[in-house]
Amino acid sequence: MANTSSRTLRLLSLLQTHRFWPGDELAERLDVSPRTLRRDVDRLRELGYPVEARRGIDGGYQLAAGAALPPLVLDDDEAVALAIGLRAAAQGAIAGIEESSVRALAKVARIMPPHLRHRVDALRAMTNGPVVWSGGPNVDAGVLTTIAQACRDEERLRFAYTAQSAERSTRHVEPHRLVSLGQRWYLVAFDLGRNDWRSFRLDRLESLRTTGMRFQPRELPAADAVSFVRAGIQNLPTRRRIEALVHASGASVRGRVGQWATVEDVDDGSCRLRMTVDNLDWPVLTLGAIGADFEVVRPPELIDHIRDWGARLTRATNAAERQATNGSTSDTDGP
Repeated sequence: MANTSSRTLRLLSLLQTHRFWPGDELAERLDVSPRTLRRDVDRLRELGYPVEARRGIDGGYQLAAGAALPPLVLDDDEAVALAIGLRAAAQGAIAGIEESSVRALAKVARIMPPHLRHRVDALRAMTNGPVVWSGGPNVDAGVLTTIAQACRDEERLRFAYTAQSAERSTRHVEPHRLVSLGQRWYLVAFDLGRNDWRSFRLDRLESLRTTGMRFQPRELPAADAVSFVRAGIQNLPTRRRIEALVHASGASVRGRVGQWATVEDVDDGSCRLRMTVDNLDWPVLTLGAIGADFEVVRPPELIDHIRDWGARLTRATNAAERQATNGSTSDTDGP
């Protein structure tokens, strides 16, 4: 396919959707004449792609299933993604195809250009944990291979990172390993700015770049990278779902809580407020600032937390009243 034009590759991409394409529509998509389209279709057939043609007013083209797999056309990221998917299957992600996946992975690796093969080899060597290539947040294949190569070559990285709290920061790290765990990808690295080991979710990472600066590997304070990430996840604050019925209009409540909660109208005089938080203090403050009566729907521990707040506020009020009373008495009894 080295001499195939980019137009023919685009034609192949459209036909690989396996839908029927009317000839006029396909020619318009490619911005070519019907005659040029027929030549490009003939070129694909010569390469082994079974393109079926229907003649007449409603004529068009469709890619049929072939007796044998024709040559594949993959760009760099697609080739890497294919290798990653085969690796996941070889690890038993799909029962019954492990052995076939290993054979396919070996074949794909053999025909890859050297620069691609090095990227895939680095990803295989620098990844810990069973690869699950679906169900989790999207991660670019280029990001994965860039980080894997930096881990292998012991090269420092810089990137922007958004933490769970939504705080954004710039990080300068010494990458150690990639970890696939719980349908997410993580980077385990020594954070030079924090002077400590950290794990970073790759879907929260942006503006990744290599620095060209080498480093001497440090000893990870855990048995392995997977254990380090798992321990960090277990130590995260527990997220709680808050729900309360507020006796005020949804419009007035939205104006007070802004983007920190979702508000659903119940009727003209009441609404349902929902939040997801790490700390129960925040919903107490939010509900108290609304200035309306409310009832906690869930969780039960929020009721106890409000009761504790109420007791502290009551004690503070009583203390202030006693001071005011004592001060007034002193003024009366003075000379």
